[in-house]
Amino acid sequence: MEAALGFARDLVRAAVLLFAFCGALGGDVARAASSEASLPSDYALRAPDDTPYRLGTGDKVRVIVFGEDDLGGEFQIDEGGFVRLPLIGQLKAAGLSARELETRIGRALADGYLNEPRVSVEVTDYRPFYIIGEVNKPGQYPYVNDMAAPNAVALGGGYTVKASDSWVYVRRDGEKNEQRLPADATTKIHPGDVIRVPQTAFWAAITFAGPLSAIISTRWYLPEPPQ
Repeated sequence: MEAALGFARDLVRAAVLLFAFCGALGGDVARAASSEASLPSDYALRAPDDTPYRLGTGDKVRVIVFGEDDLGGEFQIDEGGFVRLPLIGQLKAAGLSARELETRIGRALADGYLNEPRVSVEVTDYRPFYIIGEVNKPGQYPYVNDMAAPNAVALGGGYTVKASDSWVYVRRDGEKNEQRLPADATTKIHPGDVIRVPQTAFWAAITFAGPLSAIISTRWYLPEPPQ
């Protein structure tokens, strides 16, 4: 009689834990569907991000001062966001576009050094980006021009079997919050970005339910203590 009651209790516990697992899985799927439904209808059709690239620590720029070869060269933006140039010394570069830096250098040279200087600035080396989560080789990788989410995933060794290939989470350099974006060519990656590839809802629920399944297995298969 006691053995039958014990078996019934175990069966009830297993049913409760299984119900909790299914609820977690259903909740993840529902949240994903709700999130997708909240996106604008034209989201996937929007033009790629074409905002000017903003310089940052680790970028290297080539500066050309026309007619003044000694004043140009390649310079790296330091940890403070500054670039050190001949004659004019230290200038703040982080946060500026290349065109804005051209203007700033031109104004500095015009202030007692050159008459109507003409300056060109181009980025020669970008700071790296980072990819984490469900890729085979997470880590830091060099940025290449016009990079999109699929390129970043490929550099990271491709998706793992647990990965969701529909979405990525991107935290832009200098920002605190991630953005949930499509894992396709419409999502442009910038230098310094951190890309996180999530698990599918199924694998997220499996991960959540792992400790619960361990409890079920332990309680189900261990022999009853002697009476």
